[in-house]
Amino acid sequence: MTLNQLRAFLLAHRLGTFTAVAGELDMAQPSVSELVRRLEEELGTALFVRGSRKLTLSEAGRELLPHAEQALAAVDHGSAAVRALNALSGGTATFGLLRNADYYLLSDLVRQFLDRYPDVKVRLVGQNSAETAAAVRDGDLEAGLVVLPIDDEALSVTPLARDEVLYVSPDPERTRRPVAVEDLTTAPLILYDARYGWADPTRRQLAERAQLAGVALDAGIEVEHVESALRLAAQGIGDTIASRAVVNSRRFPAELHTAPFAEPLYDTIALIHRRNRTLSPATGELARLAQETLLEGGASWADGCSHDLRASGAAARENNHLSNPHRRGFSDVAWRVAPGPRRRLRFRYPHR
Repeated sequence: MTLNQLRAFLLAHRLGTFTAVAGELDMAQPSVSELVRRLEEELGTALFVRGSRKLTLSEAGRELLPHAEQALAAVDHGSAAVRALNALSGGTATFGLLRNADYYLLSDLVRQFLDRYPDVKVRLVGQNSAETAAAVRDGDLEAGLVVLPIDDEALSVTPLARDEVLYVSPDPERTRRPVAVEDLTTAPLILYDARYGWADPTRRQLAERAQLAGVALDAGIEVEHVESALRLAAQGIGDTIASRAVVNSRRFPAELHTAPFAEPLYDTIALIHRRNRTLSPATGELARLAQETLLEGGASWADGCSHDLRASGAAARENNHLSNPHRRGFSDVAWRVAPGPRRRLRFRYPHR
């Protein structure tokens, strides 16, 4: 069964004669008759009642009619959508953003994208990295930015940059020296991303370190957002953690003090998409722009001297090994957001 056969069948029903169909398709009348005959032969039944001056559908033809209409409509709509996407004059770019995207200067991403491509719709979904990874894997999102580690099954993962995670306390005595994971067991701890708990990538790293040290971590207070954790900490209720991008922002409470971990802890930011899947042009452009914004804006949210935000293949493997210790093919890409050479990702999508 071919599209040409279905198209000839539908036109024969609408126009009533093979001669009229031939004129519509700019074909010889015998060729049209042959298309319909082969379709009937494949289905093993007649689709038209012949003999009268006008073709009428048989019972089998009436049964086939709505399915043929749906099939051709789907093909026509799909072709139009692809043409629009290839021209970046239509379609929808679907992209997941990591938590705290605003701190990485990604809040202006939509405006920048629409300035360049005003006819493309944008769907940006901000959520926990574990949820973003699941949405990309399931096809709900084409691509996204996440913090590692994640479950990378069926995903292509490219590290872009890493941001140091710091210990935050209202008590300056607790931040006079680098903090060991054992210290977290004696402090009143406030952790965010309550919905995902220890499945959250940053908390997973802490949990693994605690396990290796033979201690158990227990958050006395869990909230959903980092801002809530910081407000509670500023009130003297407990200690928390935050990435350097958050600490260096204007929203970070002045009453709080920070210290690095004795074994430095990093949020590695990575781009993910389905393995062996080609991004649509719209989403590919949005992903490229997100990467560009993240890297070029890094100097304003990083401590550009001692913390120049590099992600190497080794660091990415270190931060993602909880997901799959036997993973292969992780990108050995070194990103430097501080002064130095920069490399840009290349996204695969159809030629425009």
